[in-house]
Amino acid sequence: MSADEIDIAELSPSEQEALQTYTTVTGQEPSAAIPLLRRSQWNVQIAISKFFDGEGPDPVEEARAALHTPSPPRATRQAQNLMMEDITRRPSPFSRAVEPAPRILTQPEDQPPYRPPFLLALFFTPFNLLYRLLCSSFRLFGALFPFLPRFLNVTANPALQGVRRDTSGRRPLGPKDTAARFIREFEEEYGSHSLPFLENGYNMALEKAHRDLKYLLVVLLSPEHDDTTTWVRETLLSREVTDYLNDPSNNLLIWGGNVLDSEAYQVANSLRCTKFPFASVIVHTPNVSSTAMSVITRIAGNTTPSEFVEKLRTATTQHREPLDRVRATRAEQQASRSLREQQDSAYERSLAQDRERARQRREAEAARQREEQEAAARKAAEAKLERDREQWKKWRAQSLPAEPGPDVKDAVRVSVRLPSGERVIRKFTADADIEELYAFVECYDVLQTAQEAGGVEKTPEPDGFEHKYPFRLVSPMPRTVFEVEAGGSVRERIGRGGNLVVEPIDDDEEEEEEEEES
Repeated sequence: MSADEIDIAELSPSEQEALQTYTTVTGQEPSAAIPLLRRSQWNVQIAISKFFDGEGPDPVEEARAALHTPSPPRATRQAQNLMMEDITRRPSPFSRAVEPAPRILTQPEDQPPYRPPFLLALFFTPFNLLYRLLCSSFRLFGALFPFLPRFLNVTANPALQGVRRDTSGRRPLGPKDTAARFIREFEEEYGSHSLPFLENGYNMALEKAHRDLKYLLVVLLSPEHDDTTTWVRETLLSREVTDYLNDPSNNLLIWGGNVLDSEAYQVANSLRCTKFPFASVIVHTPNVSSTAMSVITRIAGNTTPSEFVEKLRTATTQHREPLDRVRATRAEQQASRSLREQQDSAYERSLAQDRERARQRREAEAARQREEQEAAARKAAEAKLERDREQWKKWRAQSLPAEPGPDVKDAVRVSVRLPSGERVIRKFTADADIEELYAFVECYDVLQTAQEAGGVEKTPEPDGFEHKYPFRLVSPMPRTVFEVEAGGSVRERIGRGGNLVVEPIDDDEEEEEEEEES
C-alpha cells in the first residue's frame, strides 16, 4: 500500500496509539510515520531512535531481497587497480565521518523512587551500615595514599573519577527539574548572565534542535575540576561568546548540565567527554539521513573566547548549506500547507455561505407554506363559521314564537333600527326573554326569506357550534345597553315599549370584553 493509500482507520487501537505517540514526539506526517513504525514492529522507542539517530540497513529485509532476487550473470573479469581507484576517487565535502548524536534513557519525572519494604530495609540495615563504613574508610585511605585508586583501577576515566563518587550525594530529579536546578546553581555561582539555557532535558533539547533546524551547544561542567570556574567566567560568560550565542542569525540553542547529575553524567559518557570543561555542537545532518542528529565538533579543555567562537563558527559554517536547503524545503512545504489551508478555509466559508442561503431559502419556503396553510385554515374556519351561523339562524327562526295578536293587551311593542337603516316594529309577549328579541333581530333576514317562500325550512341545530350575537341592543335616549347575558323578560328590561338601535360589536371590542371577563 502506498503512502497516499494508508488509512489510519484500518490500524488497530494499539497501532493508532503508537502512531499518535510517535507523531507527537517527532512531528512527522502519518504517511511517513506509518512505514517507519511498521519496519520497527510498532515499537515506539525503536522508531523514535531511528528517526533521530538515522535508520541503518535492515539485515532481515536484505536477506529477504537476496532470496527473491535472481543472481546477476557473472561479468567478464576485468583488471582493476584498487589503489589508483581509491586515490582518484574525489571526496565529498561532507564525506568526513560524523558521529550520531546519542540519546540517553532517563527516569520519567512522574515515576516515584523505589523504596524497599520496611521489613526488608530493617533486615539489611546492618549490611548497609557496614558498607558505608567500608566506603568511608576506603575514601580516607584513598585521600592519604593517592596511588591506591589508580593501583586498584577504581575507575577507567580519571576525568570523571570524582563524578561517580559524589553523584549519590545529590537528589535525583526529572530531566526538566534537573535542568532548572543547573540554571539556578549556575546563577548562584556565577551571578546573572545572558546565556539562554534550555530548561528541559537533553532528549527534549535534541528534539527541539531537530524540529527548529538549529545547532545545539551542549555545555558540561564539573564543579570539582580546577579550570571550570576560570573557563566559565573568562570564556563562556565573556562578551564575545555571549554576543555570538545570543545572535539569532547563528541559530544556536544552549543546553547545560552538571556531571554530578545522572543525566549530564550519561551525556558526558555518550559524547566521550575526556576533559573538562567540555562543549559539543550537535545538528541535524540531512546528508547522512533525513532524521539524523550528529555531533559535528567537540571543544574540550580550557579555551580562550576567540578560540571557542572560531571553533563554533567553523563547525556551523560547514553544515549551514544543508540546513538552508532543508529550511527552504520546509518553508516551501509550509507555504503549500498554508495555501492549502487557506483554500480549504475559503472553500469552507463558501460552503457555509451556500448552506446558509439554502437554509434561508428553506425557512422562507416553509414560512410561505405555513402562511398559505394558515390562510387556507382561516378561510375554511370562516366559511364553516358562516355556514354554522346560517344553519343556526334557520334552526332558531323555526323556534321563534309568532307575534302576539291584538287581543293580547300586555304585549310589548318594540321598534328596532337595523344597521342597514331599516326600522322594524314587532310585538313580544310580556314574559318573553330578552334573548328572544335578540334572536328576532339576528334571524330577521331568514324570517323575511321564509315569509316570501311560504314557511321556514326545517333545519337541525349545528353540532358543536356556540352562537354569539355580533351586536347589542341599545336605547339611544337615555343610552341604555340591554345585554343578552343579563337575561330577564322584555317587560322587565324595556317596559311597555321602546325604540332600540342595533350596534354591531367589533372584534377588538369583543376581545376587550373577553379580557375583562377573564
